Amino acid sequence: MSAMRIAVALARDAQGRVLLVRKHDTAAFMQPGGKIEPGEEPVLALVRELAEELGLRVFPCDLVYLGQAVAPAANEPGMTVEADIFGMTVADAIAVQAELAEAVWIDPLHPGNLVLAPLTRDHVLPLAVPAS
Repeated sequence: MSAMRIAVALARDAQGRVLLVRKHDTAAFMQPGGKIEPGEEPVLALVRELAEELGLRVFPCDLVYLGQAVAPAANEPGMTVEADIFGMTVADAIAVQAELAEAVWIDPLHPGNLVLAPLTRDHVLPLAVPAS
């Protein structure tokens, strides 16, 4: 199985909701972020992707490294994603652009009936839930 390296954001707002995005012509919601280019640092890839996809101006110091995870890719059959996950708080307005069709803010404990990417469902949303 081929692997794709990505950097994603566990982006929360002041109310603790988590931002999920969906690309055009796909069903699964996932974290904002994207592919890491050859030779690119994961944190810089995420800064670039957040600007391209959501119009967010983010600096590396705004991102907190949360770890890595591997999961089946949501939109590329037979592929896996190897993700570097970063936490961040979003205070600015977002503007859905580039390959994104929509963005939603969800309660990480109750994501509703959304189709979730495996990485989001199995690895990222559990990081957003406070330990009990």
